[in-house]
Amino acid sequence: MKQNRLSIRFVINKAKMNKRGLCPISCRLTYRLKRKAISTGEFINPLQWNAKTQQASSKTISGQQINLQLQIITANIKKAHLQLQMMESEFGVNEIYSKYIGKVDKKEDYVISYFEKFLAKQFKLIGKDLKLSTWKKFEYVYNDVKEFIKSKYDKTDYSLSKLDQSFLDDFEYYLKTVKNQKQVTINKGIQRFRKPIRVALVEGYLVKDPFVQHKPGRVRKEVIFLSADELKLLEDYNFNQPRLQLVKDLFIFCCYTGLAYNEMSNLKKEHVIKGFDGNDWIRMKREKTDKLISVPLLAKASIILNKYQNDNEYMLPKFSNQKINSYLKEIAGIVGINKAVSHHMARKTFASTVLLYNDVPMEIVSELLGHSSITITQEYYGKVVQKKVGLEMDKLKNKLKLE
Repeated sequence: MKQNRLSIRFVINKAKMNKRGLCPISCRLTYRLKRKAISTGEFINPLQWNAKTQQASSKTISGQQINLQLQIITANIKKAHLQLQMMESEFGVNEIYSKYIGKVDKKEDYVISYFEKFLAKQFKLIGKDLKLSTWKKFEYVYNDVKEFIKSKYDKTDYSLSKLDQSFLDDFEYYLKTVKNQKQVTINKGIQRFRKPIRVALVEGYLVKDPFVQHKPGRVRKEVIFLSADELKLLEDYNFNQPRLQLVKDLFIFCCYTGLAYNEMSNLKKEHVIKGFDGNDWIRMKREKTDKLISVPLLAKASIILNKYQNDNEYMLPKFSNQKINSYLKEIAGIVGINKAVSHHMARKTFASTVLLYNDVPMEIVSELLGHSSITITQEYYGKVVQKKVGLEMDKLKNKLKLE
């Protein structure tokens, strides 16, 4: 396209003729419909200037020197333009000029290169302040941003200084349409992408937060769990296949402890202690939040632990999360539970059916789940509480009718 071509044109300004009758020669750069005038530092008699060839028509030594200087300027501008093209990032006529005069902005950087440096710094924190799994989540977002810039701009990088709300809107649209990501995944990805951008803001690469107006897309937080009847139905069912019986037991164990897959899989004898009340408690750190959790070992969970008692380091048999989820779908079909049962549903069943439906306060539920804040618990389980209130009100209505 013509507008993407660099145009270099030399002109004289007769209006600025000096006392010696000489006019200044300026250079006009045009790129992407934007123009910038550059002083060449050269002066010429207007009668000795050839506007068509844009050079001195005089064959004198001074005329030849002027033409040579203009050739050098042209070559240096083209060199600056070529260097910017090789960087494969967005630039305009001002960037070409800055590159030409050798102006270096110490706080100029690009999205991908800065993200890479951010990842490198964060990688050194793994095992200290950061988990490898958390670092990998940032790496996934880095790859998404990199692919988006290539897809949208046909570049391998994009100037940090050019980031704005439209970039983020287009990125979100890309994740939704090209990557087929759900809104909750998109929100998490953008949240992680904004972290290095905020660091760049603090370090002076940006004047203001380019995404300050961004609002996460709304996500419907619906907690799916087993009802008391469904939980009892599953508990009472005995499977002939050992693998299904084992997976059922692991699931039921987590329904009465609220342990996530990682905590269940890594449960050791040292994690079961005598509590202040003289009863057995599970006490361990939750891998996701690194928060210490203490959960009372309820009778039904204790029975399962005793069932699989062994001399191994871990208290429960090892099973991959993928296989557990696959077998749980099979189990749900056999038992007659019409829900997409997964291992994580056990944790939600613990919070909802076992705790909240038995009038355990929200702050206690938050503590037992090991959430980093009670706000997270309220966001996810607020509707469960409302449903519980509704059920109690229905009971009251029926009771009043009978009276």
